[in-house]
Amino acid sequence: GGGGERGGRERGERGREGGEGERGREGGRERGGEGGVAPLLPLTGIIRVQSPDGMKKIPSTKRETAAAFLKKVAKEFGFNSNGFSVYLNRNKTGEILSQNKTLSLLKIKHGDMLYLFPSGAPSSSGEVMDTVQEDEIDQYLAKQDGKIYRNKDPQLCRHGALGKCVHCVPLEPFDEDYLNHLDPPVKHMSFHAYIRKLTGGADKGKFAALENISCKIKSGCEGHPPWPEGICTKCQPSAITLNRQKYRHVDNIMFENHTIADRFLDFWRKTGSQRMGYLYGKFTEHKDIPLGIRAEVAAIYEPPQNATQNSLELVDDPKAAAVDEIAAKLGLCKVGWIFTDLLSEDTRIGTVRYSRNKDSYYLSAEECITAGYFQNHHSNPCRLSRDGHFGSKFVTVVATGGPDNQVHFEGYQVSNQCMALVRDECLLPCKDAPELGFAKESSPEQYVPDVFYKDKDKFGNDVTFLARPLPVEYLIIDITTTFPKDPQYTFCSTQRFPIENRDILGEIQNFHSLATYLSQCTSTAFLDIVSDFHLLLFLVTNEVMPLRDSIGLLLDAVRTSNEDLAQTWKKSEQWATIEQLCSTVGGQPSSSLGYGAMGGPSVPASSSAMWSCLHCTFMNQPGTEHCEMCSLPRS
Repeated sequence: GGGGERGGRERGERGREGGEGERGREGGRERGGEGGVAPLLPLTGIIRVQSPDGMKKIPSTKRETAAAFLKKVAKEFGFNSNGFSVYLNRNKTGEILSQNKTLSLLKIKHGDMLYLFPSGAPSSSGEVMDTVQEDEIDQYLAKQDGKIYRNKDPQLCRHGALGKCVHCVPLEPFDEDYLNHLDPPVKHMSFHAYIRKLTGGADKGKFAALENISCKIKSGCEGHPPWPEGICTKCQPSAITLNRQKYRHVDNIMFENHTIADRFLDFWRKTGSQRMGYLYGKFTEHKDIPLGIRAEVAAIYEPPQNATQNSLELVDDPKAAAVDEIAAKLGLCKVGWIFTDLLSEDTRIGTVRYSRNKDSYYLSAEECITAGYFQNHHSNPCRLSRDGHFGSKFVTVVATGGPDNQVHFEGYQVSNQCMALVRDECLLPCKDAPELGFAKESSPEQYVPDVFYKDKDKFGNDVTFLARPLPVEYLIIDITTTFPKDPQYTFCSTQRFPIENRDILGEIQNFHSLATYLSQCTSTAFLDIVSDFHLLLFLVTNEVMPLRDSIGLLLDAVRTSNEDLAQTWKKSEQWATIEQLCSTVGGQPSSSLGYGAMGGPSVPASSSAMWSCLHCTFMNQPGTEHCEMCSLPRS
């Protein structure tokens, strides 16, 4: 028996050396290597491999070659042989190449972490940190101390003037007790306070990363047929349990003055139809909340839309890009959207119905989906996310009735979880219950992960429910909306140029209305005359003489409140041509026109002058009575 035992041992040794896969009693069941690689030795360790899609543990041996190890990595992550690179260090140094050196020679041992970067993808959170250009307000707040400093408590502190104790030591900006004792209490810490919480501790946030939720099947999984024929744990998105978000990206919404809101509400007052607009302004520091952000609204742009008393429908806006471009040159950006939900309670005294409250809903599911759509299209640049973005600062404002039956402005955002459900088309509204949403069920066309939420049953126990249906309160974050005690004016014109896309009210932007506007501003400084957001839009986007490429100096003048720059632009050929167009509308210089209401001139237009169509603003030749462009009558 001893000879047979020795023979088995010898055959086992030969199997290890020659790769023949022979078995000996002490050689064990050894597997042949892949593609002619030497068979593996008994398992000696686990190597961790970190990728943008998560970490995986790869079994390995000391004598395993780098080439064999990389084949395992490719199979585990679903890559082809040249679709990725693996490095020893997070900063992309020490690349492991496909070679015959063993892992022990490369000094890779059990428990080590390697870093995988897909070809052409953002390489790491560290690299993203270096390349993401965050918003100016985020860069500013990232440099602030953020701590909440407290004075010495005369009753509790028992130390000298320079000492500190638990009663007066500075608090962190995310301190929940401090936020809860503010008046009014703050339910959501600021986003930058949340980042400080993540990046605190002994490691200073070295491994902190903000992960965007994905509800889609991961691509590149080759071990089975594509959905609906197959799915596995590697490519299947995780189930989602909805939580009430503890932080918010914007902590306050402030309209610069009441005029902005009143002009927006005028449409509803005159037509009874609802209205929607985009909020243009800027993000600033909100000092009432540690490291808080405020959205300051300077103007409201009203895009083309079809509206009734109970519905709103946006239509294509050919001027959308121009509006964003003008706003950017004015130092503004699109900070949110606003819509009305108003119904008159008593038209005689001007009261409105109080319909959105804790007993009904604050935002309907359909409005949450719309808000999520807008937030996804205005994502927040963030250096802590591997994707380069996380969440959104885009806000939602609802003009609706309050408890006193007066118009109130309520601000909201939807959570990052809601944004993910909307982006991946997993959330639907319920037809007859606006306060409820519905998580889609999987179909052959789309896999949808399970969505859950937690609530209390009638006995007070926490119970997990499937989100079919789903109370949308789990998706909503409320934001205080205010007006300053001392009004501010980015656009300081005291006259009102007609707002765009209000033709149904007879408020038309054309050279008739421009002539009327200028005749009302004869004693005003030129900068104040042109400091109107809607007027500037008309100058840039009108079809008769658009000034898109030659109005930069004027926009700089308005942005910096520089009268000298405005006067310089006033002497340009462009402004002279505009004045000439205004004068030809009525056949006389614009400064001497006798204009009445916004509807048009109070003197008959000369038949020998060019005239602008009231319907499409096309400039027609003198002596014609019908517009050459739209064929509508002159009057």
